[in-house]
Amino acid sequence: MSSEWTIGIIGGSGLYALDSLEDAQWIAVKSPFGEPSDEILCGRIGDVRVRFLPRHGRGHAISPTDLNARANIDALKRAGCTDILAISAVGSLREELPPGHFVAVDQFIDRTKARTDSFFGSGFVTHVSMADPVCSRMAELAANAVKKSGGPVTKGGTYLAMEGPQFSTRAESKLFREWGADVIGMTGYPEARLAREAELPYALLGMVTDYDAWRDDEEGVDVAAVIEQMNANSELARKTVEALITALPDKREPSPIDTALDDAVITAPDKHDPHVVAKLDAVAGRLLRAARGDG
Repeated sequence: MSSEWTIGIIGGSGLYALDSLEDAQWIAVKSPFGEPSDEILCGRIGDVRVRFLPRHGRGHAISPTDLNARANIDALKRAGCTDILAISAVGSLREELPPGHFVAVDQFIDRTKARTDSFFGSGFVTHVSMADPVCSRMAELAANAVKKSGGPVTKGGTYLAMEGPQFSTRAESKLFREWGADVIGMTGYPEARLAREAELPYALLGMVTDYDAWRDDEEGVDVAAVIEQMNANSELARKTVEALITALPDKREPSPIDTALDDAVITAPDKHDPHVVAKLDAVAGRLLRAARGDG
């Protein structure tokens, strides 16, 4: 395992570039899982390599349901990422999480229904644990970086991923609160699930743009207000990324997530589908190399 950091940043709504990157260049990374959302902006902050991918593409051209999360995670893995920080605009399901607040998410509820959510399937059946879906180390670093940047942040929170592109009904929003969800968004899943399958420690910072539709004395979610708050959040998000990267330890200690696929593959080696395995050369490369005995 590498002892050096290569941080992947997935930029959410309002965050389409990182101006602080040195030696920055956009590089196209091909994936066997289709087209990623955009090229990857490769550069560094100090001595740390950074790989930035705008989740919706530059100009926000891709809707949440149409995002190719498999290609995005695969491309970041191919670009050498060791860890991922995702940044997402979210709605608040709690009074104490007002617009402008950040939440270092630690749990998810998946309510999406039209997305491919795994790299694995017949021919290479694999089951990874998602009990604790984020990397606690990255989440702690991210929350501390928000504080250092002068922003309000809550450590821990449950993110409900909905399909979209419509916002919730009032009945849905109230139900999600009863389920224990704290914030709601359209992109955190299957992204987090796929990062775990790719053995990439993943954390998500939710940037609250609005209260969801559960407040009876208010109008529903207003896109203009969301965009205004989203733009206000984006500057703090950029500062947070810089603060996180400059605070990284000089040496990256191994994470248990680095070996998440150990003992997760169920299919017997003689039943592996070579066509499926060929597509997994990045996602499961460590495991496949070990199985072949070549490191």
